[in-house]
Amino acid sequence: MPNIKSAIKRVQIAERNRLRNKAYKSAVRTLMKKFFTAVEEQSASPSPEKAQEIQTLMNQAYSKIDKSVKRGVLHRNTGSRRKARLAKALKKLETPAAS
Repeated sequence: MPNIKSAIKRVQIAERNRLRNKAYKSAVRTLMKKFFTAVEEQSASPSPEKAQEIQTLMNQAYSKIDKSVKRGVLHRNTGSRRKARLAKALKKLETPAAS
């Protein structure tokens, strides 16, 4: 444990930031998991209502990823990679139906 006042403050700030970062990362993972689950269900049994829900989930995930990158929780490339994974899954879902 630090003895210097500024070091004590830095420990407190680091813990606060760690918890905030953990919450953002957890939310991103949760939203991505919900999206991928919805995409799997849609591919198993397509329905128009589910397609609308998938788009909403994707928008929520994109928003949370962008906010995480903006706040420095995720690296810019990591955010881009995760958004690309979401887009790829949606594209894969739409492609077989089109052909």
